[in-house]
Amino acid sequence: MFNRILIANRGEIACRVIETAQQLGIHCIAVYSSADTQAKHVLMADEAYLLGPAQSSDSYLRADKILEIARLSAAQAIHPGYGFLSENAEFAQACQQQGIVFIGPPAAAIAAMGSKSAAKEIMAKAKVPLVPGYHGDDQDVAVLKQQAANCGFPLLLKATAGGGGKGMRVVNSLTEFDASLSAAKREAQNAFGDSKMLIERYMTKTRHIEVQVFCDQHGNAVYLSQRDCSIQRRHQKIVEEAPAPGIDEAVVKAMGEAAINAAKAINYVGAGTVEFLYNEDQSFYFMEMNTRLQVEHPVTEMITNVDLVKWQLQIASGEALPLNQSQVTVSGHAIECRIYAEDPNNDFLPATGQLDILRPPTATEHVRIDSGVDEGDQVSVYYDPMISKLIVWGENRQQAIARMHKALSDYRIVGVKNNIPFLHRVISSPAFASAEVDTQFIDKNHASLFATDTNHKLFLAIASCAQILQQANNARTDSHHSPFSHCGQWRLNQTPYTEIQWLAPSADEDSANWLAKVLEPQKNISSTATPSGVERSFTVSVGDSSFEIQASLHSDMLRVSVDGKQFKIHAYSNKAQLNLFYSGMALQYQLPDIATATDDSQTEGALCAPMNGRVIAVLTQSGQKVLSGTPLIIIEAMKMEHSIVAPHDGTVEDIYFLESDLVAEGDTLIALAATADTTTKAAL
Repeated sequence: MFNRILIANRGEIACRVIETAQQLGIHCIAVYSSADTQAKHVLMADEAYLLGPAQSSDSYLRADKILEIARLSAAQAIHPGYGFLSENAEFAQACQQQGIVFIGPPAAAIAAMGSKSAAKEIMAKAKVPLVPGYHGDDQDVAVLKQQAANCGFPLLLKATAGGGGKGMRVVNSLTEFDASLSAAKREAQNAFGDSKMLIERYMTKTRHIEVQVFCDQHGNAVYLSQRDCSIQRRHQKIVEEAPAPGIDEAVVKAMGEAAINAAKAINYVGAGTVEFLYNEDQSFYFMEMNTRLQVEHPVTEMITNVDLVKWQLQIASGEALPLNQSQVTVSGHAIECRIYAEDPNNDFLPATGQLDILRPPTATEHVRIDSGVDEGDQVSVYYDPMISKLIVWGENRQQAIARMHKALSDYRIVGVKNNIPFLHRVISSPAFASAEVDTQFIDKNHASLFATDTNHKLFLAIASCAQILQQANNARTDSHHSPFSHCGQWRLNQTPYTEIQWLAPSADEDSANWLAKVLEPQKNISSTATPSGVERSFTVSVGDSSFEIQASLHSDMLRVSVDGKQFKIHAYSNKAQLNLFYSGMALQYQLPDIATATDDSQTEGALCAPMNGRVIAVLTQSGQKVLSGTPLIIIEAMKMEHSIVAPHDGTVEDIYFLESDLVAEGDTLIALAATADTTTKAAL
């Protein structure tokens, strides 16, 4: 076994590797960019070295610097994690040439499977069923367009060198092909340094099933059950489970054996994942092989009771596989939810910012949290927006769903938009409960997953009570002799009440429905705080609704009674925003004192950044006339591209940012003046 290893990665996976390695007594060496100086993986490691600037191309993708640090620190081996250099054959070869063990497969195996088109050639020779499409070397645009027509629509353009949903576009017709190809090639080039594409027929009712394989240096190989990774957005997984539900044991075995044959065909060593598309008729097609540890590996660990990182270290150091196929057992069911900083209500655009509050559920033998961040950390624009992975285990799928439901309800984040409420709706949906999952799950269940049936009047009333209780608690910590430390309700010739105007989320909302009037008996105001909190009575009017509420607040726990129903809500103030967490919901109510007043005349025609990011392309120029739908500027954030298009015909008046400039959410990017015809149509 190794004594010293370097982890050539960051975030959650670096922390995951360090945890197991340190348990084995291995000295762990981290690397970091200037954006990660105080990152969790850096603090966990035994020593750490600066790689370079925040951009991954100048830091985590600098193979030469990583190898130099490995030599300097006397590392015997390098664990690449996933992403970055994990599937870079040249890096694996360079490690071998310099006498450093690459904790992964041989360079030749990475090269064979690193190109999706080459991998399909190998599978074709092995007579593994393949999805119809094109994976040839001729990348001429005219050739690709003809092959697309031959393949039929809808089809999927996919980067041959990539993964993680980067460099992918679904194309529904030939008229979309040129623009989709350009965008996919550009994204692939930026992410992988290779813009080569393959074409696959896009199947709309399939499941994404993958098989975990392990091979050692002595010719032994096993597969460890399989995972269902069908629930995806932007071709990236967000919910995974193991074993995949509803698949006959004979098919499971056939998939496992096919995965082993694929691995043996390229003399594979280490952890790998063979991915298949699975159809209703129980047929399956090879999709690709990932020559690394997968993000979703914990669900396999939970059902097999195997530490896959430990296996990686053992096999890389020359040991034989700890188990043979007959010894691999599966127990229970596991589900993983990926907690991302993103906005599901805005096409899942990535979000950035500070994690002001980060309160995951309590970890137990059945609940696991893999994370690379702590409370107070920044979610950076430079890297993947994953905050953590939440994994649960149950004796069966039903119990696992129940535990995930509870764990998501207990997970609270303030300061950064995130997908926890959305994941809660996914897990709670009847379709998921009945295992009606496929790669179109989100589209098929869009209405229920994006439902907005929250009783905002009730929760605004509760938020108003919480606001008053928090002010009272804060006042008690101030000087009792100061008149500003008392929250009185006295009004001349009027019934005493407190008025709170909450900021309506959009101009379409009636502001009267966001005005709360709170009355409470004067005896409540002089109440004395106790360790358990003091219950106070309120009558709250919001719009045309009125509520009788009893509430007490202790720390962040708000105990509420409304119409005889008692329940608990977690409440956090963040700047002028009150955050309520209840039963999987995360509600944010904004006070208007930080709302920036805007002059419509200044913002009319302005196209703003929908997220923090970096401008990677400006596709227009001042004075240019453009048609509705014309791409004008492209922003990249967390490895994903977003095109800003003209919302109507018009003329570009000003461009405020250049290529490589960083932009913040809400920044005005382009001023676009509408044409006279457009203005007339809009008026009509």
